[in-house]
Amino acid sequence: MTTAIAVTESELVLDEVASKAVEEVARKVCEVAAGRLDEPEWIAAAREAWDDLPASVRRALRGFRRHSGPHGALLVRGLPVDGETLPPTPVVKGSVQRTATVQAAVLMLVASGLGDPAAYLAEKAGAMVQDVVPVPGQEEIQGNVGSTLLSLHTENAFHSHRPDIVQLLCLRADHEGAAGLRVACVREALPMLREETKEALHRPEYVTAAPPSFGGGGETEPHSILSGASDDPDLRVDFAATRATTDRAGVALAELETSLTAVEHTIRLVPGDLAIVDNRVTTHGRTAFRPRYDGGDRWVQRVFVLTDLRRSRHQRPSDGAVLVG
Repeated sequence: MTTAIAVTESELVLDEVASKAVEEVARKVCEVAAGRLDEPEWIAAAREAWDDLPASVRRALRGFRRHSGPHGALLVRGLPVDGETLPPTPVVKGSVQRTATVQAAVLMLVASGLGDPAAYLAEKAGAMVQDVVPVPGQEEIQGNVGSTLLSLHTENAFHSHRPDIVQLLCLRADHEGAAGLRVACVREALPMLREETKEALHRPEYVTAAPPSFGGGGETEPHSILSGASDDPDLRVDFAATRATTDRAGVALAELETSLTAVEHTIRLVPGDLAIVDNRVTTHGRTAFRPRYDGGDRWVQRVFVLTDLRRSRHQRPSDGAVLVG
């Protein structure tokens, strides 16, 4: 019998039996489409194999999809990562996973249960599974290639179709264990904000620039940072790329950053840890660390999830998984 032990509302720990069961399903997915993980057949196989995962795992992930809780993040521990066959950590900009591995299949399986996996053509050529690794000479970049303190942000805050969920699976931790995933949810920060601040954050008085991974470029049309229900709003901000267009908006933006920083949680991922972040309400970032570029540096793989795929249909040719807009 497969089991999974729920430790808290924001953490799920798989026992050895459950981990082995997940690995068996993942290996079967790896055999489809000759192991080319960006092929439509491979993505479809992961979607169909979701039902073969342990019921306790599926139950926990369905619960998170319905409501992501006060932290807006779920940590799944004990997932299979084949450390013995893991190659050296990549050191090139734009690194992605193109051939099937157990860990890539795990990411796609979970994504299929939370919604639909998706990628962006302008970022890493639309690869489904992307490497988040430090790159020599890019240390100070505010992006997935850097190793300096990464500011809190909602993923792709500039984009009209941002990921609803961001998945981050640790394959290898950094040498000193210094790198920590920072997560901060607006649900926890909201009570700290003044009423005039909330009102200002709901006004379209902010613009956001595209990140370096998309080649940078211009800014968005003015948008609000908070939207939707006043007691549980959606969040759209990148503190490294969003700027206020009015004085009152600038004051509100600074107060929001202070409040989110005050409630942030830091998670030091180890191999087999999967962080699932609700990008609609939760910002994430990373503490600084020192890479050695010796093949043993921190290696995280990332997959984006859309919970309503049809909203972006006009940007996905042939109803595929890659947004071109």
